[in-house]
Amino acid sequence: MISKSLSSTILLLLITLLSFCSINNNYVVKVENKFIEIEFNDSLYSKIISTVGNNKIELSDFAATEYLVVDGEKISEYYFKDSKKNQLENDLGKGEEIVITGLSKNSIQKQVSVSIYEKFPTAAFFKINYKNNGSNKITISKWVNNSYRIKSDNIESPSFWSYQGASYEDRRDWVLPLTEGFEQENYLGMNASDYGSGTPIIDIWRKDVGIAVGHVETTPKLVKLPVKMHDQTTGVGISVEYEKEISLEPGESFETFETFVNTHQGDYYATLKVFKDVLSKKGLSMVDFPQSSYEPVWCAWGYERNFKLNDVLGTLPKVKELGFKWAVLDDGWQTAEGDWYLHPQKFPRGDVDMKAFVDKINDFGLKAKLWWAPLAVDPGTDLIKKHSDMLLLNEDGSTQDITWWDSYYLCPAYPKTLTYTKDLIVKMMSVWGYEGLKIDGQHLNGVPPCYNPKHNHAYPEESVEKLQEFWKLVYETALSIHKEAVIEICPCGTSYSFYNLPYMNQPVSSDPLSSWQIRLKGKTLKGLMGDNSPYYGDHVELSDDKSDWATTVGIGGVIGTKFVWPVGVHDNKETGEISLTPEKEKEWTKWVNIYSDKMLSNGTYLGELYDIGFDKPETHAIRKDGKMFYAFYAPEWDGTVELRGLENKTYKVKDYVNNIELGEITGPSSLLPIKFSKNLLIECEPSN
Repeated sequence: MISKSLSSTILLLLITLLSFCSINNNYVVKVENKFIEIEFNDSLYSKIISTVGNNKIELSDFAATEYLVVDGEKISEYYFKDSKKNQLENDLGKGEEIVITGLSKNSIQKQVSVSIYEKFPTAAFFKINYKNNGSNKITISKWVNNSYRIKSDNIESPSFWSYQGASYEDRRDWVLPLTEGFEQENYLGMNASDYGSGTPIIDIWRKDVGIAVGHVETTPKLVKLPVKMHDQTTGVGISVEYEKEISLEPGESFETFETFVNTHQGDYYATLKVFKDVLSKKGLSMVDFPQSSYEPVWCAWGYERNFKLNDVLGTLPKVKELGFKWAVLDDGWQTAEGDWYLHPQKFPRGDVDMKAFVDKINDFGLKAKLWWAPLAVDPGTDLIKKHSDMLLLNEDGSTQDITWWDSYYLCPAYPKTLTYTKDLIVKMMSVWGYEGLKIDGQHLNGVPPCYNPKHNHAYPEESVEKLQEFWKLVYETALSIHKEAVIEICPCGTSYSFYNLPYMNQPVSSDPLSSWQIRLKGKTLKGLMGDNSPYYGDHVELSDDKSDWATTVGIGGVIGTKFVWPVGVHDNKETGEISLTPEKEKEWTKWVNIYSDKMLSNGTYLGELYDIGFDKPETHAIRKDGKMFYAFYAPEWDGTVELRGLENKTYKVKDYVNNIELGEITGPSSLLPIKFSKNLLIECEPSN
């Protein structure tokens, strides 16, 4: 009889021998959804094939796509043992699970579970289970899923565009072309003291096909989604990575997060919609959007932090006259972040004066919204002196800095923080009378793990994962007071965490650095929140030339401004001169009228019709009331454009900004010669 130890030795030798020849082995397990195929060889290496658009395109070669790093060694080859198929029916609908099992030379068993669903024909979902079948404890430092090197077509330059969902202090573009030597880690934890989190997706696309990877867990996870492009010939590397020490005793196992791969044509918008729909079916649905969230906004931030109440009140007649519906009182009404006491020089009678101020806003027929930066507390405040237990603490016991206000983080997962926050909202909205909140600060997007021993967290990342519950409390408390309350969360240039989006009804371009950022953020947020979501383009003074209304209007955004009036009343340090001159007043009035007449913000944004990277000129399309609206953007353009998404009808075409007839076209697709500088917005109305 062969001893058990000798049998194990023979098996491991067999695995080792087979691993040397696995690349040449013809055995393949194939996972097929309608528009994506994944092939596995007998080392459990895999490759991705897209069949979107009836074109079969091999996006990658066989490679180690799911693996571990154990005791400093990459464990990537697993001898194929068996595979099986199971029928599925769960929150994502009907589908099929393929489970492939292998064993490494280190006696680590790997089970790859790939699930595909009828409702998501372009996607596949992965869970990998690893079990220690050896006799010694192992220490895992990292796992990697969906690691692909995507081939370049070597036709276009750039050959790839990308969407990358992480947040960085320099507030970089979320959508950008990939060039040789490009590398970005896309860590979804903190990339600076108060910049972190994001949406767990990276999407790269060529002109003919695109691919995305990420995770579909229902809470934020501290993963990395690296993107690397060495040169045009080697293509682009993408993956989902998680670094955390995990020890497995003999017989113990663990499972990775649920990750995904999605293929598509066009740009990343299709992936965003798939991701949104998957998470919705898992319980993270977007809220309903009240009509009030589409109304145009004037913000008193033009007067900055040291505003004078009389200057703000003196501007309201002009705000009303121009057609704005909201007036926002911004930073500076409070003594300090954290205490949120009313500033005694501005509101000497406290609550009475603030209530009277809101009443005056309402007397002009305007709704009042209040700026607020929760989860921040300044040093020296009463809150810190009396309730220091609310602080989020790092592993070394230090506080986590919020740079803009020189503040510290409060822990969103600590019950006392929730109670304090709820009481503040009741005061702002019930006592003072505000109907909306402008919630502001880059720190709001994500928080670091909390090690405060007084919080008794089950694990430090509880603060990370429960931030969304904090926002749920904020949203539900506000709407319990005003059923059409507008909750705007402005995370100051960070890439929105998807997990916060279900608890706001007005996303915003959030301190854009350019008109391009306003447009790409609008496309992104409409993909993640819905085709008709009320995306606020922020103050027009933050756009190109401080006056690019066409960017927000053309993509279906909600318009806003922070002008000061009369001319010269205040010198704005942040933006420069923003007085409403007579010339500006004519222009501002024109655009508010166009916005109010068309209301494209609650039309259906058709994000899959045009590729924001490869299509020239940059084009956005909206369908509303049987009409099609197109917005074109380029420094200069003289040529034809293709009008997609039309019905089989004849349409009259008009430049609706300048009221110029441009002729007639016939759908379902038509070419139109146009010439413009910067932008052109057109309306296509079916002929009678």
